[in-house]
Amino acid sequence: MNLSFSSYYRLLADHIRPQRGRFFLLAALLFGSIGLRIYAPQIMRQFIDSALAGEALQTLTWTALAFISVALIQQVVAIGVTWLGENVAWTATNALRAELAEHALYLDMKFHNDRTPGELIERIDGDVTELATFFSQFALNLIANGFLLIGILIALFIEDWRAGLAFTVYSFLTIFILGKVKDIAVPHQKARREAEAQYYGFLEEQLNGTEDIRSSGAVGFSIHELFRHQGEILKHNRKSHFKRWIIENAMGLALTLGTLLAIVSGYWLFTASVITIGTVYLFVHYINLLEEPFWAMTHEIESFQTIGACVERLTEFKAFQPEVRNDAGSTVDSHPIQLTFDDVTFSYNGDDSVLTRLSFDLQPGSVLGLLGRTGSGKTTIGRLIFRLYDVSAGGIKINNADLRHLHLESLRRNVAIVTQDVQLFKASIRENLTFFDRTIPDEKIIATLEELELGDWYRTLPNGLDTELETGSRSLSAGEAQLLAFTRVFLKNPGLVILDEASSRLDPATEVKLEHAIDKLLKDRTAIIIAHRLDTIQRADDILILERGNVLEYGNRKALADDPTSRFAQLLQTGVEEVLA
Repeated sequence: MNLSFSSYYRLLADHIRPQRGRFFLLAALLFGSIGLRIYAPQIMRQFIDSALAGEALQTLTWTALAFISVALIQQVVAIGVTWLGENVAWTATNALRAELAEHALYLDMKFHNDRTPGELIERIDGDVTELATFFSQFALNLIANGFLLIGILIALFIEDWRAGLAFTVYSFLTIFILGKVKDIAVPHQKARREAEAQYYGFLEEQLNGTEDIRSSGAVGFSIHELFRHQGEILKHNRKSHFKRWIIENAMGLALTLGTLLAIVSGYWLFTASVITIGTVYLFVHYINLLEEPFWAMTHEIESFQTIGACVERLTEFKAFQPEVRNDAGSTVDSHPIQLTFDDVTFSYNGDDSVLTRLSFDLQPGSVLGLLGRTGSGKTTIGRLIFRLYDVSAGGIKINNADLRHLHLESLRRNVAIVTQDVQLFKASIRENLTFFDRTIPDEKIIATLEELELGDWYRTLPNGLDTELETGSRSLSAGEAQLLAFTRVFLKNPGLVILDEASSRLDPATEVKLEHAIDKLLKDRTAIIIAHRLDTIQRADDILILERGNVLEYGNRKALADDPTSRFAQLLQTGVEEVLA
């Protein structure tokens, strides 16, 4: 992908615009620093010529004090530039991180299934960190050094037109060389960033699976893969560093020629009595100053190799768009909800159907018991209702409105999924229960905990609702985690609940609490229960048995139980666990 100048400009402008006041102050300080750097040698030239002319000591003293004052002011300005530049950079990069994280959260499950968390972390944080200089000083430094170069050349023309002309030609040739070599390392820098993203994704995957890797004797393979990923990074690092070495040495050669030109021209003009010894110093100092913008431009061009690669990767990342569109649509108002599956077919990869021509009608307030072996499509039904995916064929309706015509936020606010694996954040209990919604009062949270018989547990917490939980429910038992998941649902108050019942064995006291919680959860709500226990099946009004994505049996629970020829009745007789796995 070859990005145009406008792509870089838009990225810079979009994230600098909110802090343009500080950015303009930063620009003013940078340009002020340029003026001081060009003016300071003029004072020193005056000092040298005055000393050689035998002027009064007082005049020399004031000239020296003026030079020292300008130098001190220049240092103060440099400190201000550094502080303000870092402030602008971190503000802009943090805003970009938030923008990319939000973009990732709205992308489809297919996108997340194809990428590891480690890769996304590298994209959202690693690439953005590399852009800090771009947001703070990259563009300003290029402009400032350009003005410094122009200012020096003008000053040289004022002193002697021949020197000014010679160094103008030299400067244009040097800039031409820089322009030719500026992009040679971008492809390798981009490949290095891709390799690092893959490396961090691999590390995250391996660290999460440490127990399985050890138990299956795959440690050697993991180490081999680790070395392979590191080898990829090393390969691209070598290539990019070699190309950057070419840039640096080309610049070094140009600057050596510039220094030689300064010495020769200064000597020639001085011996011809065209310039004074102070002006010779001015020449030498300006040539040294001329090296600074060239070296700075070289450094910026080297940085541009990394910046270009990161901007390309971020542009590609932002180009990903969700297939599940959230267009303006109607809202879900009635409560409880009517749910209809009409001849639904769905496939994750476009080839193998997970659900085939599935149809059922769930009336408001009724409960559907969903049975089937692992891989039969039970969990997929919940994902389709929550609209994590769109159906391949057929349609799903809520209150007789097509799911795709409903506003996504309204839909997900009125549908709740309780999974077996309860996801908890490293945050307070309040934030875990409310999903960071600060509009829910503490009194309502505590009342809900009491209603679900978690009051005694709550009172044992050291900091109440401010108590921090560990990620992944490590600080809770399985039963407590399930009850907290139910608390989330009660606070959300949806019209449709999809409950993937916990299959793990719980202690009797927690079992009783869960039974009571399920009774309260199902009251005045439409529900789908992916059942793992016989007691839970008895709560269902209708039964749907799936086999390889097809409907094996569907009907009223009592009618099916009373029919000895039904599959459900046979399961009740022989053991329901066969299809509840």
